[in-house]
Order: sequence, then structure tokens, then C-alpha cells
Amino acid sequence: MPYQQELDLILTAPSFKNVFSAITIISDVDVDMEAFPSAKHLCSWAGLAPINNESADKKKSVQVSKARCYIKPLLFQCTNSVVKNEKHSEIRNRYLRLRRRYGHKKVIIATARMLLTALYNMLKNKEPYNSVLYRKSNVLPIEREISIEQAVLMAQLQGYRIKSAI
Repeated sequence: MPYQQELDLILTAPSFKNVFSAITIISDVDVDMEAFPSAKHLCSWAGLAPINNESADKKKSVQVSKARCYIKPLLFQCTNSVVKNEKHSEIRNRYLRLRRRYGHKKVIIATARMLLTALYNMLKNKEPYNSVLYRKSNVLPIEREISIEQAVLMAQLQGYRIKSAI
């Protein structure tokens, strides 16, 4: 099978015990994570990020985008099974803690996003599931450099007036 390694990786994730679930993830997302610069981009592509419907400083609606008709219901189904199972306590405890504040539907979306972030990191780094993968994010390198002209331009774009020190 051409994607056997990726299938085995996805099957280590919580609630992905069925091969068809892993095949659905691979067929919808693909195994090459270079298409998505970060896990946030993947979550937005999958329809797990809130849409911005704002015009003239008036917010019209805050809801999740209607995207990806295959992966989103699959993630919701898998998330529902994870939060009912006590085997993965880090996901269940987070769900129970947030459910009191925000309600079941919003927290299931947030937990599905958490699960998709873990899947992104699993496929990108080719490592099996562990409980800290959903917390990983693409951190920018510490040693970044810009020129003085670029720094001045960035400050001006943020609304600062630049005074000459000379």
C-alpha cells in the first residue's frame, strides 16, 4: 500500500481505530503537509476556524465556515467518541472544563481543531500520537533579522511617526 506509514501514524491517534477513517483523512488532506504553512492554516481549510463576516464595523455573524464536507463530520464524530472515553484524559478533561462555560457544540469544534492540530503534527513530523502534539505550533525562529529600513517601514505602517535622532 502506498500510504501505509501514514495510515499507521493516523491509527495511533485517539478514536481513529478504523482504517476507513484514516483513509478519509489522507484522501481529503493528503500526506504532504507542505501545502499548509501551519496547523492553523489546515484548521481554517478544514472549516474549523470562525469566519469573519464584518462590514462597516458591524459583526454580522460568528460561526464556523461551511467547508470540507468529508473531513469536518468525521472529525466531529471522532471527537465525540474521544470525549466520552476516559482513556485520553487530557482531551476529555479539557472538554469537560470548557463545556461548562461554552456549551457542547462550541467545545466539540474546539476539540476537533485540537485533534486536527495533532494529526497535522503527526503527519508533518512522521511521529505517532502523544498527548503534547496538539499544543505544538510552528514557532518562528528566534534569530530573525530585518534591515533598519524595513523596521522603519513596519513602525510607520503601525502608525508611528519616525523622528530623526541626528
